[in-house]
Formats: sequence, C-alpha cells, structure tokens
Amino acid sequence: MPELPEVEVVKRSLKRKTQNLVIKKVKIIDKNLRYKVNRDEISKLSGSKIKNILRRSKFLIFEFNKAFVMLVHLGMTGKFFFIDKKNRKYKTSFYYKLDPHKDSKHDRVIFHLQNQQKLIYNDVRKFGFIKIINNKLLKNNGHLKNLGPEPLEKNFNYYYFKKYINKRKRNIKDVLMDQKFVSGLGNIYVNEILFKSNIKPLRMTSTLKKFEIKKIIKNTKKILKNSIKLGGSSIKDFSSDNGKKGNYQQHFKVYGRQGEKCSNIDCRGFIIRIVLSSRATFFCKRCQK
Repeated sequence: MPELPEVEVVKRSLKRKTQNLVIKKVKIIDKNLRYKVNRDEISKLSGSKIKNILRRSKFLIFEFNKAFVMLVHLGMTGKFFFIDKKNRKYKTSFYYKLDPHKDSKHDRVIFHLQNQQKLIYNDVRKFGFIKIINNKLLKNNGHLKNLGPEPLEKNFNYYYFKKYINKRKRNIKDVLMDQKFVSGLGNIYVNEILFKSNIKPLRMTSTLKKFEIKKIIKNTKKILKNSIKLGGSSIKDFSSDNGKKGNYQQHFKVYGRQGEKCSNIDCRGFIIRIVLSSRATFFCKRCQK
C-alpha cells in the first residue's frame, strides 16, 4: 500500500502534470471501487479547472475552481497515469512499473483533459476510491476529521507524543500505526523508524524514556523526508522504469529482510519476523530493546 512518502510524490507529480488543466469529460470504465463511483457526482467535474492538489495523510485532495473537491485514496494498488498531448504515458510515482500489455485492463476512471491529455485512475484490486465532496463539508468528512497531526509538522512533537501515550497500555508499533495519533504512517515506515530508533516494536509506550520518544520523532521526520526526496528526485523519469531508482525500498534496513544480517556494522544479530496486530513486523533482537 502506498504510504505517506509515496502519496506525497504522487501529489507532486500530479501537480506538475495537471495543475491548471481543465477536465473536459470523465469516463467511468468500472465504478466498483471500494465505494461505487457516483456517476452523477463525478460528472460535475466536466468543465472544472484543477487549481491545486493537496495531501492529507494518505489521501489526495483535488481542488477545483468550483465549490467541491475530489477526495482520492489509492488503497492497496491504486495509481494514476498521465497521457500527454503526444500520447506519451507517464507514471506518477516510483512504487510501480509501466506495463503497456497489462495496465489498460485495470483502468477504472479516465479524466479527459484539455489538449487531448488524459489522467487515468488505475487500480488492480479496487480498494481505492474517488469521492466528490462539497468544500463546506470537507473538514468534517468521516475520512479526515479524526486524523492525527501530520508527522512532518511541528505539532508532532515530544509534548504531544507524551500527552497522547499517558496512561495508555499499548505497544509502540500499534501507537505509531494509529492514524488518530499520527496520520500517514504505515507498516513499512513504522518498522524502519523503530529500527533506526533502536526500539523494539513490542515495547509498551509506558516504558519509553524521554530521549527515546525524541529519537522516534526525529527519525520519523528524517526517514519520511529522505524517502520523499529519493522519490521526488526521479519524477522527470517516470515515463520509464528509470523512475524506480528513487524507490526507498532499496534502502530498507529491516522491512522484508527476515533472516538477513543486521545492517548495523557493530551488530552480529539477524532480522527476525513476527506478526503483531495481524501485520508483519521486522526487527533486530540485539539492536532494538
């Protein structure tokens, strides 16, 4: 599933390609996403200009020159393709490859833009969704209203962290995965953050010391920024497989590396895998306490 860094790169790519373009019409090929695409609602997009694209947690918010927005969640396999006026196809992030022979059968919604350009929403497993929402109702939308602070913002800090975990009996991995606590983190990056912070995923938050909390916050921001930077650096190459050179997966220290030697030079331990709250969890027994 695309996590915060991937969705942020998608947002930046889409802005670069589509900002200020007018949607001429919308074609629904398959309405059966996580929530059925409402034909009447999405038809409102015809004639609208894309003014801006925002990200909140793992959601994309398309702003138009009208009194509504388009809220998009990519689910497990959702992605956007952009077709330019010369019919060249571009991907909008580094977490997938272009496959001309297979892509089209998973196209779900096509946004026809000015100058014969297109924006295609493609989703293999159809767990993503597209909703049209009135501007005035966005703030209290059920998908957004209970989200915690963005991890890269200043209000995700020690004082907020300490107050939130006070009297809560939960392990640190579950807390970091909780979107009500901090929005946008997923299983992959939480594993990486805890490894970098030398904190065992099973640790109860009540046992965390001040310096450990600060280390988690610092490494959260550092790892996310680095991942966005690696992905964003290859945006111009997203028309080919060169885009995967920005893939942060090449830099994973623990995720998916069970049985491998710990990457810390002074450690003789190995990465182990357990299942915690139904999610694969990776850590080094020696480094993480």
